[in-house]
Amino acid sequence: MLQQVLQTYGLDFSALEVKSFGSGLINNTWKVSRYDNDTSYILQRINHHVFKSPEDIAHNIRIIGSYLAEHHPDYFFVRNLYTSDGADIFFMEGEGYFRLVPFVKKSHTVDVVQTPQQAFEAAKQFGRFTHLLNGFPVDELKVTIPDFHNLSLRYQQFLQSLQSGNSLRIEKAKEEINWLKAYDYIVKRFDAMKQNPDFKLRVTHHDTKISNVLFNEQDKGLCVIDLDTVMPGYFISDVGDMMRTCLSPVSEEEKDFSKIEIREEYYKAIVQGYLEGMENELSAAEKAAFFDAACYLVYMQALRFIADHLNNDEYYGARYEGHNFIRGCNQITLLKRLLEKEDRLRSIV
Repeated sequence: MLQQVLQTYGLDFSALEVKSFGSGLINNTWKVSRYDNDTSYILQRINHHVFKSPEDIAHNIRIIGSYLAEHHPDYFFVRNLYTSDGADIFFMEGEGYFRLVPFVKKSHTVDVVQTPQQAFEAAKQFGRFTHLLNGFPVDELKVTIPDFHNLSLRYQQFLQSLQSGNSLRIEKAKEEINWLKAYDYIVKRFDAMKQNPDFKLRVTHHDTKISNVLFNEQDKGLCVIDLDTVMPGYFISDVGDMMRTCLSPVSEEEKDFSKIEIREEYYKAIVQGYLEGMENELSAAEKAAFFDAACYLVYMQALRFIADHLNNDEYYGARYEGHNFIRGCNQITLLKRLLEKEDRLRSIV
């Protein structure tokens, strides 16, 4: 299968070394290296169960790349390579959609943020990406995952799970369910934000874990990568997801909730990095919503995990009994830690 795909890109399979690459959970990824020189590529198979229209992803990357090449030619942007037939995405019957991009020499990614400086560099790159595309016609972008960060919809899905979910699980999760319902003001605040004209619809990455930034050998940010979820959105999606994944020293998989904390130095680094990358693009109302951005994304993920647990793990699946319940409680704890520091964190901005 890989031999046929790579031949479509004009590459001789016998002259290549192909190895699985990276830690991504959605797409299959391989590093492809030539024996005859030091050229390498990244080959990916797009998960069309998650991304229903991979052609839309290719469309978005294509038009964003063209805009940046014309208006910001100095920006380092990793574009899809073309097949022998001139296509920037390849479909193989029975196997799915593939794309090939250059491997960037002397670059690396970071799976888990280690320092505030790394968080600063990543936030700066996400902010810069959106800033440079400020003049881009956002309505020309395809929506690759509808309602991806729609907190209102996620809350309604949570409420539906209370009606149609596993009754035994609902009973055992009563305390967590009541807590989430008690904090539904976060949804109301989110709905009010979307109606506020001071919040601009922008080109937004939507998946701002630190592994989606390329760093150079000096640990400085080069560019953002993995643009599958680039869609029209609000800045709160990018800032909020960075905070959700970077503020605590432990991940959403941690079972010992006493290890969950909010590291203020990382919060400050994300705020400073994003503001520097965005320059003067954000309105006063947007700047005031950095803390809310963190709450939106953490609350949304708590809702999604708990709802999936009540729905017998039909979306995320589970590696052990109660997996999504633990992850939901983890995110509830993270949100509690955030709210405990609300005044302090808002003052940082």
